[in-house]
Amino acid sequence: MDDIIYLLKTSNHCVFLSGAGVSTFSGIPDFRGKSGLYTKYDADRIFSLDEFHNDPSYYYHHSKDLIYNLNEREPGLIHKILARMEEQGIVKAIITQNIDMLHQKAGSINIIEIHGSPASHHCLQCGRHYSYKNIADIVQQDNIPLCDGCGGLIKPDITFYGEMLDQETLDAAIKEVSEADVLIVIGSSLVVQPAASLPLYTLENDGKLVIVNNMPTPLDRYAHLRYNDLQDVFQYIEKALL
Repeated sequence: MDDIIYLLKTSNHCVFLSGAGVSTFSGIPDFRGKSGLYTKYDADRIFSLDEFHNDPSYYYHHSKDLIYNLNEREPGLIHKILARMEEQGIVKAIITQNIDMLHQKAGSINIIEIHGSPASHHCLQCGRHYSYKNIADIVQQDNIPLCDGCGGLIKPDITFYGEMLDQETLDAAIKEVSEADVLIVIGSSLVVQPAASLPLYTLENDGKLVIVNNMPTPLDRYAHLRYNDLQDVFQYIEKALL
């Protein structure tokens, strides 16, 4: 554990890449863990763009208690420690694959949401924008949100399977990991592209890769440090640095 503390203390540009494992501490299931979303639902179908166009009720029904109840979720230990580390200048940026907005809720500022966010929604027909709260209220009543102006279907500003990532957001993430002398991947199995390839930019620019995840990842062999238990690592960081 002292090795990761040393890296954090000596790093000039430390960046974190967070995945779904981080939010399990807030009661939100991950995707591929032993109790993950894939054990209960067809997550590929929930977040499929084609499925959304064919039957938007499938997404809205299955995400009612996954995405549209986030007001009931609170940041976990890791979210809070990352926010404190950013405040102290230890962390320069957080790139997240998550769509739960908990990093913001914890107080982190420089966040790149690589898969978008349900904080905003838009009408697929006329482009009108809607807030998360407005849509959450409708979904919690088991209704499909439709545009007030034109009656068109409303979609969250989340990147679904079948959609390209927002290029500006991806470019910002690539810039951060390319500049990182230390990139710490937390709670991600590193299988969803292109986010899974972001650590390669750090390695190509002679930065060090640290992976903290309870399942193997395709990049484990490139990791300078490798840990399994997120809670143990962050409790140690809290004691040593904060």
